[in-house]
Amino acid sequence: MFDILIVNAKIHGKKELVQIGCKDGKILEIAPKIESKAKEIIDAAGYFVTPPFIDSHIHLDATLSMGMPRFNQSGTLLEGIKIWGELKPSLTHEAIKARAKQLLLWSIAKGNLVIRSHVDTTDPSLLAVDVLLELRREMKEFVDLQLVAFPQDGVLRSKNAMELLIRALDKGVDVIGGIPHFERTMAEGAESVRLLCELAEQRGLMVDMHCDESDDPHSRYIENLVLETQRLGLHGRVAGSHLTSMHSMDNYYVSKLFALMSEARINCICNPLVNMNLQGRHDTYPKRRGLMRVSELLDAGINVSFGHDDVMDPWYPMGTHDMLEVVHMGAHALHMTGVDQQASLFDGVTINAAKTLNLENYGLAPGCNADMVILQASSKQECIRLRPARLFVIRRGKVISHMPKTRASVNIGSGDVDVDFCR
Repeated sequence: MFDILIVNAKIHGKKELVQIGCKDGKILEIAPKIESKAKEIIDAAGYFVTPPFIDSHIHLDATLSMGMPRFNQSGTLLEGIKIWGELKPSLTHEAIKARAKQLLLWSIAKGNLVIRSHVDTTDPSLLAVDVLLELRREMKEFVDLQLVAFPQDGVLRSKNAMELLIRALDKGVDVIGGIPHFERTMAEGAESVRLLCELAEQRGLMVDMHCDESDDPHSRYIENLVLETQRLGLHGRVAGSHLTSMHSMDNYYVSKLFALMSEARINCICNPLVNMNLQGRHDTYPKRRGLMRVSELLDAGINVSFGHDDVMDPWYPMGTHDMLEVVHMGAHALHMTGVDQQASLFDGVTINAAKTLNLENYGLAPGCNADMVILQASSKQECIRLRPARLFVIRRGKVISHMPKTRASVNIGSGDVDVDFCR
């Protein structure tokens, strides 16, 4: 007997509806017809079922802090960093935890069951580190949190930053972060990449670096990151987040760069909502979009996933932590509205993101964790177009969130007509 059986499910790559049988937190069988009983049966009614959404890049320690202690009037990255620096001395355990937990409740309702969050390690108290480690333990039945030790003020620029980052890792933080373009000089930026990658190699950890979040085409720390990945044998374990300077780089240089990135199996994380907001602020007209070249990266065989980055904080005043909103913006800003391109964007918040985070047992196949989302849509493309209701969110074979179908009642003179936007 299954613990849960989903019937009449539409899944990508299958023309006919299927049934999904789960037991003991795992998917055991997917077939057009399963001859077995179940403790609970969910009728997907022909709607789309996907593995859960993954946010590859967010800052949970800063989330929902917009306006504290003041608003970002310029909308720039640097003013956001300055405001965060002003807020840090007044942060409390209770306030960080309450905001981050509120965001995680939004996340679960949106079907985001895996989240990689950067956490600032340049605060000598490591308060935010302790809070997010605590929250990771408390919320582990509902969501997987992967934490990145992020030296927001620069690992060489900020006093004792390397020592603090190592302390964060000793406490249980999973991934090593960095921000080379915020170091004092280009030379120190390159040195920070070397030191942090060597630390990752020594500890057997992954790397996820804020890299080249700039409109400056000469910000090329991705080149250093590729070099250290190759030198230290970190292939497949390294991610470059943002990479917005790529938007302004010379095409000839990029052609060389992509070959090197592919060879090193670098993962790239694009943040369309936030970087569309932050980049190009120093331009008059034309204004740059300031996003990495996602379509070209994918064509070069480089793995790309997506992050929300910020939700209502010093860097971004909007957001509901909907990963479909992220790729909806990406479809427009990246000129990726082709059918196959939209499917690639959807993969960027599911299977490609799982590759970035080096997840095990993720997917919609027998043997994978019984984690999935039933959406009021019929395809990947329709999910992006509608950003539809998450009818059921299932975690390890248990429903942890559900919501009613979204419908409209339209009066056309001869009576009300019930409208389902994906029918």
